[in-house]
Amino acid sequence: MPKHAVLLVNLGSPDSTSVPDVRKYLREFLGDERVLDLAAPLRWALLEGIILRTRPKKSAHAYEQIWTKEGSPLVVTSRRVREKLAATLGATTPVYLAMRYGSPSIASVVGQIAADGIDEILLFPQYPHYAMSSYETVVVRVKEEVARQVPRLRVTTVQPFFGDADYIEALRTVCAPFLAQPHDHVLFSYHGLPERHMRKADSSRAHCTLVPDCCTTCVPAHATCYKAQCLATTRALTAAAGIPAEKHSVSFQSRLVGEPWLKPFTDVELAQLPKAGVKRLLVICAAFTTDCLETLEEIQQQGRDTFLEAGGESFTQIPCLNDHPVFIDFLAKRTERWLASAGSLPASR
Repeated sequence: MPKHAVLLVNLGSPDSTSVPDVRKYLREFLGDERVLDLAAPLRWALLEGIILRTRPKKSAHAYEQIWTKEGSPLVVTSRRVREKLAATLGATTPVYLAMRYGSPSIASVVGQIAADGIDEILLFPQYPHYAMSSYETVVVRVKEEVARQVPRLRVTTVQPFFGDADYIEALRTVCAPFLAQPHDHVLFSYHGLPERHMRKADSSRAHCTLVPDCCTTCVPAHATCYKAQCLATTRALTAAAGIPAEKHSVSFQSRLVGEPWLKPFTDVELAQLPKAGVKRLLVICAAFTTDCLETLEEIQQQGRDTFLEAGGESFTQIPCLNDHPVFIDFLAKRTERWLASAGSLPASR
């Protein structure tokens, strides 16, 4: 019988909060042509000449605010997800974990998969939405390593699951206890992207950011449109959770200066919401399946301070799916369907 396995891939973290380790991580992360998508000489000059001279120290300080005794929250939680999914699937379906940047690397894990004699893997990027700087770079990097190390290995890739009914139900389940508490507003804060990335992902080169209300018009370009998929997740979750239109909004966090990024900006919204009468705020970071620097430090700490200093009274960032049982169940269902289609498991869910 063919040997099937699952490969989970998340973003990754530095090995420690030391400035050298953070610099090494940022060099790999921002050196990715799908993240900092400039011509190679310009990318090198910007990275080595400017960014890596100042940012590692600032980022190291930020990581220090969230680091745990076990290490990076993203990596630690991702390991628990792998362990719980492996326990759910059983010994016949191994589950591997790699990070796009940092350790364990995709190259090392693909090497282990090859050594274990696996014939086919289900590649499960831990990103609900398509973006060339997250989902796409994971898929490309895995396929590069497979082609280099073990070309016989067959790869089936899970498509972005931003609108999957089971995923939306998982989000609703995790959010429900928080939504049951008194609150005035729910802010959906998604990771930001340059508008240019939207246009590059649009194969028609004639729709994204160019057509009025481009995200509300159903077109093939939405298959690779990050913003349209974020808004689709918001619509599905607010409908499932019964969040009224007047009690929620969408914003985008984490941006760099120098070019237009997706708006509105989360930090600006957090400063303005109290002026509009919002005193009790819930924040959902649905672009992330795992709590990380962007949720734990940027939102829980910096975002909270911004909101409270602007006149807010209560601020709660709803945890990501992390290793919640309902998320493990979602991952297991998708895996079991794949195994059933491959003839390795009866369809049971």
